[in-house]
Amino acid sequence: MKLLPLIVLIFMSQNSVAQEQIQFIASDTPGVFAPGIVSDGFANRDIAISPDGNDLFYTIQWYFGLYSVILHSQKINNRWTNPDTAWFSGRFNDLEPAFSPDGSKLFFTSNRPLNSSDSAKDYDIWYLQKKGTRWEGPINPGAPVNTDKDEFYPSLTKTGNLYFTRNNKDAGDDIFISELKDGKYSLPQPLPETVNSKGDDFNAFIDPDEKFIIFSSYKRKDDLGRGDLYFALRKDGNWQPAVHFDLGINSTALDYSPFVSFDHRYFFFTSKRQSIKFPFQKAKSACEIRHELNSPGNAFEDIYIMNFKVVKEMMQQH
Repeated sequence: MKLLPLIVLIFMSQNSVAQEQIQFIASDTPGVFAPGIVSDGFANRDIAISPDGNDLFYTIQWYFGLYSVILHSQKINNRWTNPDTAWFSGRFNDLEPAFSPDGSKLFFTSNRPLNSSDSAKDYDIWYLQKKGTRWEGPINPGAPVNTDKDEFYPSLTKTGNLYFTRNNKDAGDDIFISELKDGKYSLPQPLPETVNSKGDDFNAFIDPDEKFIIFSSYKRKDDLGRGDLYFALRKDGNWQPAVHFDLGINSTALDYSPFVSFDHRYFFFTSKRQSIKFPFQKAKSACEIRHELNSPGNAFEDIYIMNFKVVKEMMQQH
């Protein structure tokens, strides 16, 4: 997970979002997801959709990562509610929601304290446990998953294995796996050099069957700019060398936080790419400028969507 600089010009109330419906419109190339509702001109990232397709969570983040909150939308009678602060979020920095494949757990990243203290701590992985229709927690799984370093971006397999990013201080970010054995997490191990590089490797989505992994990496030779999306396939229990995505998925800006819907219909990711073009073709009023600069494509984070079928076909070519 990268906490990168933002400059937010106007921080509008979330309740002022136009009462339009979230729609899943995906083509063979990336497009902004739910413009004006989810991708609304602020820093929006880290989408997670429940296995049953009825709950949607994502992160909205403020300047330099100083504040992060997880928002929630629920599908009721086939209509999505207006995104609002998730019931477990809104005070400390919370981000990067992720469901377990059976839908019984909702993981996320937070710097909240371990006790009733008001003092924030380093970033840990937390989760909520579903009991019937109620969610219990948040629960910190503790060691060996969490340490005095920062742990980010959880992603779960069907067997319960936990993939996540750990910041190794001066050594940068690497992707780790902690296997679930007899109900307990094993000592996390970094993924091999076919996945982790000498640069920063972070924010990995793991296929629930562990057949592939999609992640972001920075400072590789084929990196287009500030961090690109890569994938690696797992064959005979071994991770194959990572491959750089093309198809317009990557840009010269930071591209990261991948997610594949559990029905394998949609591929999501976050990008800081800019679509606003300067200079303007004509002079604009102050109102027009504010609208333009506070729209998706303003080089803050936006969430993008595309058909996963196209992405899958590309990965199968390797």
